[in-house]
Amino acid sequence: MNQPQDDHKLPPTLPEFEAAAPRRSGLVPVIWGLVILLLLIGGAVLLWQKRTPPPAKVVVPVRLETVRAELADIEQVVNATGNVVVQSYVDVGSKVAGQIADVDVSVGEAVKAGKLLVTVSPALQNSRIENNRAQLARLKAELAGQNAQLDFAQLQFQRQTQLKAENATREEAYESSRMNMYSAAARVDAINAQIQQTESSIKDDEAIQKQTRIEAPVSGTVVTLNARVGQMLNVNQDVLMRIADLSKMTVQVPVAEEEVTRLQKGMTAYFSTPGYPGKRWSGKLRQIMLLPTDDSGRQGKKAFYTVLFDVANPSRELMSGMTADVYFVLARVEKAVVIPVSLVTKPGIDGTQSIKVMQADGKLETRKIKIGIRDTDRAQVLSGLKEGEQIVLPATPAAGNANVVGSTQGPGTASAGPSAAP
Repeated sequence: MNQPQDDHKLPPTLPEFEAAAPRRSGLVPVIWGLVILLLLIGGAVLLWQKRTPPPAKVVVPVRLETVRAELADIEQVVNATGNVVVQSYVDVGSKVAGQIADVDVSVGEAVKAGKLLVTVSPALQNSRIENNRAQLARLKAELAGQNAQLDFAQLQFQRQTQLKAENATREEAYESSRMNMYSAAARVDAINAQIQQTESSIKDDEAIQKQTRIEAPVSGTVVTLNARVGQMLNVNQDVLMRIADLSKMTVQVPVAEEEVTRLQKGMTAYFSTPGYPGKRWSGKLRQIMLLPTDDSGRQGKKAFYTVLFDVANPSRELMSGMTADVYFVLARVEKAVVIPVSLVTKPGIDGTQSIKVMQADGKLETRKIKIGIRDTDRAQVLSGLKEGEQIVLPATPAAGNANVVGSTQGPGTASAGPSAAP
């Protein structure tokens, strides 16, 4: 007969407790390991949550700016600096030696040809002319007497010639008469020569007396004056004044050797001066000097060649020595399609370069254009572009937006910036 089972278990006996003890002691390290792992994970999570978050990714917006192709007049030039000088002038001197008695003009005065400029008291005295005239009269008297002797000698020679033909005279008498005739003729010739010399001296002296009045040889303006009352003068050695024609001026321009080869006679040139801001004078290139200026082209220095062109100066505004900022026009085109010269790049083999053009719908189109002449700011477009089209400038980050989040703009979504005139 079975004993009834009790629903409650009895406490384990000693042998059973001793058998379970080793199992419990093996679980303790595992538990502690799990606890430590959980603590490490929790600490790591706390540290991760408390760390400084990294800055948000910044997308710098790109602003596409465009410039409008426009119609404008453009010219290609060679620029150089020169000076204004007088084109034609005359230096006035004295043809007589003497002392200046009077000066009748001043610097800056306009004179006409024939106007009295300076009066000179000649060193030559009137007595010299009177002496020459007296000598001339004496020579003419001697000539008259010598002519009479020549006539008598000729008659004697003719008589002796007839007697000799009749054998009625001696040979010595004949030869003596011939010698006397030739001698008389020689004396007549000598006196005539002296008379000519004296007459020439008298004419020179009279001319010198007339040259004591120094008159203007040409019409113009007195630009320099060296004559002073009481000044002693030497013949053709002293420059008393300079008379210049200021209605036409010449511009002298030293041009570097690498630029002068691009110039040619007859091309247009214009210039301005600091004295008249905004005013321009123009002319035609007249001459290119073949030798370099004195201070260039030596000992390895760059050579400069003087280029000349003339300009009208009817109002006498231009003065000798003024600085001229000169432009020699190599080429000029009116109403050309132009873009900023900063957009010009090295052309390809076909002579064209690529640019991006923004269409009306905002899309970008790559074009090939051909460049013509250019100046310091603009370049002519020969083909590939029309007036009014918008050319995209090189992209640059928007100023002041480094911390603004934006989106990258692609073709079709780019917005045009302000147009810049070339």
